[in-house]
Amino acid sequence: MKAIWNGQVIAESDDTVIVEGNHYFPRGSVNSVYLRPSATHTVCPWKGTASYHTLEVDGQVNPDAAWFYPEPKEAARMVADRVAFWRGVQVTPG
Repeated sequence: MKAIWNGQVIAESDDTVIVEGNHYFPRGSVNSVYLRPSATHTVCPWKGTASYHTLEVDGQVNPDAAWFYPEPKEAARMVADRVAFWRGVQVTPG
């Protein structure tokens, strides 16, 4: 699978985990050069507290377009050390 935004491959892996229709990429498969810190956090009742990254590609910014669970709850341990995308990021077969 590939995660693409603004013409750049943000992540690529044949080892994604699908949870609630979202592909979670291994952290090591994400090109961190495009990630910027975000102060945003949300809470999922069964996964835990999510943290976010803003994407920046060629001067274009996509706020909070990537999320991850730094300390997922036991029921969501399959997303530990993984990142998912939304807000216009295309996730397609690689």
